[in-house]
Amino acid sequence: MDVFSSAFGIHERALGVRSQRMEVLARNIANADTPNYKAQDVDFKAMLKDVKTEYLTATNEKHYAGLQEAPDNGMRYRTPFNSSFDGNTVEMNVEQAQYGKAASEYQATLQFLENRISGLRKAMRGE
Repeated sequence: MDVFSSAFGIHERALGVRSQRMEVLARNIANADTPNYKAQDVDFKAMLKDVKTEYLTATNEKHYAGLQEAPDNGMRYRTPFNSSFDGNTVEMNVEQAQYGKAASEYQATLQFLENRISGLRKAMRGE
């Protein structure tokens, strides 16, 4: 495992998943008036489940292998609270609230990575 993988850990992948979720939510908002459009969301835990197993690699051939699960793309269709006549499942208030929450989670993960990079720079300069 190289220095950057061990320094950033799962947070590098988390930033990518959070970015993907914001894209999906933005797509939902853009298609709010499209008939029969089904709102989607990203299951954050499902997307990161496979990343956690990368850190659990066997260091000895005598170690038992864990259960292998099928990969999960993490995409889920959202069930609306209120149904619409045109078959569209986008609820603008839900999408906007989820987008705001996703944006703040993205910023928090980005700030964590920026702090980690700053710490690595200081360590390389010997500060």
